[in-house]
Amino acid sequence: MVGGSFEVALVPLAEGGANGLKQIEFRVAGHAGVALRPLAKVASGGELARISFALAVIGSPASPPPTLIFDEVDMGIGGDVAAVVGRLLHQLGRDRQVLCVTHLPQVAARGDHHFQVAKAGDSAGGTVSTVTPLDKSKRVEEVARMLGGLEITATIRKHAKEMLAA
Repeated sequence: MVGGSFEVALVPLAEGGANGLKQIEFRVAGHAGVALRPLAKVASGGELARISFALAVIGSPASPPPTLIFDEVDMGIGGDVAAVVGRLLHQLGRDRQVLCVTHLPQVAARGDHHFQVAKAGDSAGGTVSTVTPLDKSKRVEEVARMLGGLEITATIRKHAKEMLAA
């Protein structure tokens, strides 16, 4: 969100209550030159995820929670921004446990451990989820799958190895 801005405002309530006379409102402008507006009214799901992530990165040194969980915090991004998100997630993971659901190889490659989550129908008509820990070779295959889709070539596999080694 290059050029964007964020502020925390204290908004007076019509009537005071158990929580006081004011409420906190997060305001955001997604781009330069755009007026700040209430986050709840203007942010997309992806923007909300990234703002939540940014707050976790900024606030974590002051009060580090033992575990952070991000569900597709990288939704709607790619390329350089995905690489930055992956780096920051890895940085957060130095001091605490970070669980992250992602579909981007730039983010997945920065993880210390990988699990593949799959869903399938069962004989009773329901859905069963499986979680499989991935060893080193399966991590390469999974990042390669994220990079290349259906056809995984030797070049894609090599790139996956390079991403995991970085």
